[in-house]
This record gives sequence, C-alpha cells and structure tokens, in this order.
Amino acid sequence: MKLYNYFRSGTSFRVRIALNLKGLNYEYLPVHLARGEQHGAAYRAISPDGLVPVLDVAGNPDEALLSQSMAIIEYLDETHPEPPLLPADALGRARVRALAQTVACEIHPINNLRILKYLGGPLGLSEAQRAEWYNHWVREGLLAYERRLRDLQAERAARGLPPSVYSYGDTPTLADCCLVPQVVNGRRFGLDYADLDIPLTLAAFDACMRLDAFQRAMPDRCPDAER
Repeated sequence: MKLYNYFRSGTSFRVRIALNLKGLNYEYLPVHLARGEQHGAAYRAISPDGLVPVLDVAGNPDEALLSQSMAIIEYLDETHPEPPLLPADALGRARVRALAQTVACEIHPINNLRILKYLGGPLGLSEAQRAEWYNHWVREGLLAYERRLRDLQAERAARGLPPSVYSYGDTPTLADCCLVPQVVNGRRFGLDYADLDIPLTLAAFDACMRLDAFQRAMPDRCPDAER
C-alpha cells in the first residue's frame, strides 16, 4: 500500500496510527500542503479534491484509491480486522463513532489548513486571530469529548465495570485515532490544556502515547518532517 499524506495533517496522522495499530506496511508518499503540492495536476489526478490522505490500497493508482480518513480507517478495519478499531456490538460502534466524529466533524473541518488560509487571506485575520479561532473550536470540541467520556464512564460504573483505559474500553479504537492528532495539533497552536477540565480525555491521550503505534505516527517521526 501507498499513503499520500502530509506530516502535519491531522487526517493523515489518523491513518498512520490505524496502519500502525494494524501492523500494516506502507510506502510513505509526502504531499507538502504548505507548498501547494496538492494543487498540482499530478496530485489532482490522484485526489480530485486535492486533499490528503489518499491510500493506494493495491500499490497501483489505476486500481484502488481511497480518500477521506474515516472511510480509509473503516476500510482497514474491515479488511484487516485484528486488532479491531470498532467494538463488536452495534451500540459500542455507535459510541465510538460519536466520539470520533466529535473530532472529525465538529473540530477539524473548521480548523484545517485551507480554512486557516482563507481566514488569513480574503478575510484578513492576523496570525494571532487565526490561532484564537483554532483554539476556540478545539477547546469547545474537547470539552464536548470530555462530556461524552464522563457519560460513558458513568454507564460503565453502573454496570460494575472499571473506567476505560482508552477513550472506549481497554484497547485503542477509531476514537483514539482521531483524538491523538487533535491534541497534538492543539499543542502546536499553543493551546494550554492545563486550563481545560478534561482529565478523562487527557488520560486516554496519555494511554495512547505509551503505545509504539501512536509514537511512530507522530509528525516529527515522518520522513518529510520539517526539522
């Protein structure tokens, strides 16, 4: 498999985590978003919307190209079911997807690079104003994530179960694949998590970061990382 991605892209980061958790080898193909490589004709032939990541599942772009990180991760989970990234039961899968989409649908879309560029370009916001925009929506989203985790913890306690180690249960899930990049990118934008009352969220993040699969997916471990 080949993964077209960018080291700072949160969506690319998600897929790198999933591939690592599954123990799958892939060829890393960088697309430098800050330099505009996603707008070139060669990449547009691979990704019509000019977005990352794109997973070439067959190693041949004429055969099978997948876009959108959530679709890619669920494809990987269906085709390589061990270890699972979604629970076996329908309710559990819905819970995990809700957590994942709190990040993927409520935080990321209004904070990605092309949005920030538009805020700084046509709308004329300063770098400080763009950072405040970014951090506001991260704060709001992670507070919502924390509320979901509290509800899930209460449900587990009512069933006599111990607290989850990760976002949902005792193994990493799709939710953690989304959470970790968001926390990492928030720190890059200067967000101080000490000011947020999100202990369950940060505990899940810390548990993930003790795993090699998450560490190896970090932006600074990527071959195209700017050092």
